[in-house]
Amino acid sequence: MRTHIISCATLGDELKRLADGSATCSCLPFGLHNTPDRLRATLQAEIDAVPEDVDTILLGYGMCGRGALGLRSEHCRLVIPKVDDCIALSLGSRAEHLRQIARAPGTFYLTKGWIESGDDPYTEYLKAAERYGHERAYRLEKRIMANYTRLAFINTGNGDMGEARAYAQRVADFFGMEFEEIEGSDVFLRKLVEGEWDHPQARASGDFVVVEAGQTVEYAAFSADR
Repeated sequence: MRTHIISCATLGDELKRLADGSATCSCLPFGLHNTPDRLRATLQAEIDAVPEDVDTILLGYGMCGRGALGLRSEHCRLVIPKVDDCIALSLGSRAEHLRQIARAPGTFYLTKGWIESGDDPYTEYLKAAERYGHERAYRLEKRIMANYTRLAFINTGNGDMGEARAYAQRVADFFGMEFEEIEGSDVFLRKLVEGEWDHPQARASGDFVVVEAGQTVEYAAFSADR
């Protein structure tokens, strides 16, 4: 079985580390999430470009604003974590994500990968400040962040966290949010890369959407058994 991984840039380093050369990997910009239709079109183009000797494509994405819906491959099996977004993947499970939501619903999450992708509210503020000036840019971003009271930095344990941690603290301070560091886990991503999605028990757990060649990713697959 030859496998190819298509991943969001925020998870690219994690997935490459776990794959350790056992699969080829391509990463797409995080900013595609801002427009689900564009994300879908870009993912489909990446899928269509995968060589025919690949029989399984692992997606380092969740449903991502329905951006994964409608994807298909004529010659590859598609495997997608059954999650709404990358937060559950960085925390290790949907259950832990739900626990965090219940504990602090107004939470904005950052990881080292998200920070390195250059797409976060402070970066957006800096871009807007160049165009509109500090005061207007701050008002705009503050309005966007108005419902967030906590910034949670997910420590995935992949590499030195010092610089990313300091940056996340700076973002929290800038927007007046409580800062908290929480422990991440690569359990979900490891299951994806190591093929646990293909075991009967894993399929029964409902952690993955597995779409065979010639079939289409549908919403029902994500909503079943959730």
